[in-house]
This record gives sequence, structure tokens and C-alpha cells, in this order.
Amino acid sequence: MTKIGVLGLGNWGTSLAHLWAQDGHSVIGWTVENEVYESMVLENINKKYLPDVILEGVDASLHLNEVCDASELIVLAVPSGVILSVVDELIPFLRPSHVLVDLAKGIAPEEEGESGLISDAIEKRLAAAGLSNPIVVLTGPTIAPEVARGVLTNALVASHDRSVAERVASRLSAESLILKPADDPVGAELWGAFKNTVALACGIVDGLREGIGGDNLKAALVPIGFAEGRRLLVLLGAEQETSLGPAGLGDLYVTSTSPRSRNRTLGEKLGQGKSLEEGLAEMHMVAEGVRAARMFRKRAAQVGCYAPFTESLNKLLDGEISAEECVREMVEQSL
Repeated sequence: MTKIGVLGLGNWGTSLAHLWAQDGHSVIGWTVENEVYESMVLENINKKYLPDVILEGVDASLHLNEVCDASELIVLAVPSGVILSVVDELIPFLRPSHVLVDLAKGIAPEEEGESGLISDAIEKRLAAAGLSNPIVVLTGPTIAPEVARGVLTNALVASHDRSVAERVASRLSAESLILKPADDPVGAELWGAFKNTVALACGIVDGLREGIGGDNLKAALVPIGFAEGRRLLVLLGAEQETSLGPAGLGDLYVTSTSPRSRNRTLGEKLGQGKSLEEGLAEMHMVAEGVRAARMFRKRAAQVGCYAPFTESLNKLLDGEISAEECVREMVEQSL
């Protein structure tokens, strides 16, 4: 049995907490949302994010120190836009034995560390506090409600120290969650963020189904986006092989096609003619693809990578072009 603390009880954090509790681990989750805390404590469900799942064996807390005191592995399941502020709050309660599992992948809200990756930014904050806790990245094709109901799922646990990745993968794997260790955390983290841009594009196509949208167009955009990711992410430090595994192509596929995907859903709203603000206002879960699109546009310019797919998506998000113009540009300007 492993003592696991899950910071962030959205649908992904809650789904993992439920799965690990069902597998016999001791699990406690942290949230800042009183409605989530109260429904979990009083009714054993997370009404806001995972209302159809009974959460037996998952404790909840509003206090980080309680979660740290009860945990060996600390899973960071908060959105990428707030993860560094949560880490700042977490640092005073960390023990040297704590291992951090990062689910918020991509480029940090503040450009910190040599690469600007979230995991590097966390390491920099730990080092400044005199800490050196191991950090691993967990990513892959993981639609949260399917994980919660026991659908067989394969994902990657990546660390620069392969032995740490192997240890965490072994401890957190379950009958329905097969975790594979890897030693390319940079690639795993970058693909975990980039695939959301492709999911947005596929959602836009779904929103255009009354016009030019359809399966033909979606099938055209997926390889265009994937090819751009392979060009750009290698320049940012990813290993090419990672693109073909669960963190790359696998995650890109499920996030782009699943009706449960938050980023595909937001893209669909944009394809229907709604503005970014209108689309976001209709969602209570965070769609990371918007921030990812902004970040990768900036990084592509920094490294001199031609990225018309990302550029067209940003022009739509900025309200400069229509959804139909966006997907036409993606197809016409691709290499």
C-alpha cells in the first residue's frame, strides 16, 4: 500500500484518486473548492467534476499540511496555470522522502529554468528552498471518466532518473492502469501540452459539420498538427521516439476524438461561431489547449520553427479569423 496525496480534485485528480483507492492505496485529496470538499465528505462523491462515481476510500482536505503529513507520493493534479503557486504553498510541508508526480505538463506560466518546462520550474523552486525531491511526469491517453470506471488505460511515467520512473510506475500501476517508465520527461511533458492544440483543431471541425467540417477534414488536420509537433518539439528538447508512444500519438488521438475531451469540446464551440470568451464561459473545467497554443506560438518564434498550424489556431483564438478560415489555412499552408 502506498500513501498518495492528490492535489487538485478536478475530474482527472478525482478519477486517479478513486482508482488508487480502489486498488488498496491510502488516498487523500486536497481542494480549494468548498463545494467539492463538502460533497466528498458528506456524500462520498464529487458532484462538480465526477458526479456518477462513488468515492469510497478517498479522504478530502482543505489543508495542504494534512495531505503532506498523510502522503509519500504527492500528485500535482492542478491546472498548469496555477501549479507553480500551489508548489509555493506546498514547499513548507515537504519532507525529503516525498516524490512529486506532475500531471500539469508543458511550458511554465513564468519562463523559469533552462527549458521553461513546468517540471523544471518546480525543480528550480525546490532548489531555492534547499530541497531536491524527485519529480516525475505522468502523461498519456487518459480520459478521466474512463479511468474512473476502470477502462484499461496505458500511460507514461517519465523522469531523468529512470530508476525513479520505474519505482513510481510500479507503485501506481493498477489492474486497469498500466504505467510504463521512460527517461524523456521533456518530450512527455511537451507532447502532453501540444496535443491539446490538435484537439482544439479537431473540435473546430466538429463545430463546422453543417458546412465544410467532416471526417475528411479532421483526418487531414491530425497529421498536419502531429507533423508540426514533431518538428517543433524536437527543437525544444524532446526525443523523436516519444512522439510515437502513449505520451505523443496516443494522447493526441484520444484527446482529439473523444467527446469527453475538454479541448475538443472547446474547439467545437469555436467552430460553431462562439468567441473564445463565450466558449470558456460555458465550461467549468479548464481547457489547457488555449494556453498551450499561446506558449507554442511563442516558443516556435524563439527557435525559428515554421509553425503555420499553431499560428492559424492563435489567429482564431485572437478573433482575427473565422473558424472556417482557420482550418482552411491549416490545410493550405501545411508543409
